[in-house]
Amino acid sequence: MKNVALHRIARTACFAAFAFGLLLSPAAHASVDPACPAAPILPAIELPHLRSAVIHGIEGIVVALGSSSTQGAMASDLAHSYPALLQQLLSAGLPEAHIAVLNRGIGGQDATEELARLDSDVIALRPQVVIWQVGANGALRNADPAIFRSTVSGGVHRLEAAGIDVVLMDNQQSPRLLAAPEESLLDQTLAQVATDTGATLFSRRALMRSWARDGEPMAEFIAADGLHHNDHGYLCVAQSLARAILSGLKPHQPVTASR
Repeated sequence: MKNVALHRIARTACFAAFAFGLLLSPAAHASVDPACPAAPILPAIELPHLRSAVIHGIEGIVVALGSSSTQGAMASDLAHSYPALLQQLLSAGLPEAHIAVLNRGIGGQDATEELARLDSDVIALRPQVVIWQVGANGALRNADPAIFRSTVSGGVHRLEAAGIDVVLMDNQQSPRLLAAPEESLLDQTLAQVATDTGATLFSRRALMRSWARDGEPMAEFIAADGLHHNDHGYLCVAQSLARAILSGLKPHQPVTASR
């Protein structure tokens, strides 16, 4: 009986991996803008709740929580905001799945204001994933890093308790932010929150600095206001994020029964 049970488990795992392999299209890596810099090798973003939803044919819901960088400030239109572009890229990579990326960015807000609307704007939507872009307005306002850390940590714990995978996104490397005294410290604090809580950090800081090292000036991705992304920046960030997510959604090696 034990061998029969193990065989059934192995067969189920193999089927799930096969079915997911059909969902994950090779187009995931073809739907890219060649004008974007060659992406550095980013760690795959493991999103077990989203992966389970896709495998079982359940709608995948991703909530993009944040401020103006999420809302799409300085983009030519909302279709060029990073959440809208991310949905296009994930849908191209998972053509048989239904993925919705909901934009819940409100310009001018930071951790405290975003935490206040966590239940209504995020948890009530029952997403599998939340991408929380946070820290830019805090840096511009010289936020206390200890309060910032406590606020974001509390939010991440609430999301995880609700069964949601959390991705934290740090700051774009723009002239106005780089001139803020707390910018580097808040990015470091956010990275520590990710380590402490088990959330994933998607670092625009590291991404844009790698592009600069490869000869792509940061200014190429920043709008005329010296703060937000331009269309090119939003696209290249969304493209790198989509790659990391799709990489994490690839089928894992199926379980095999022991003899």
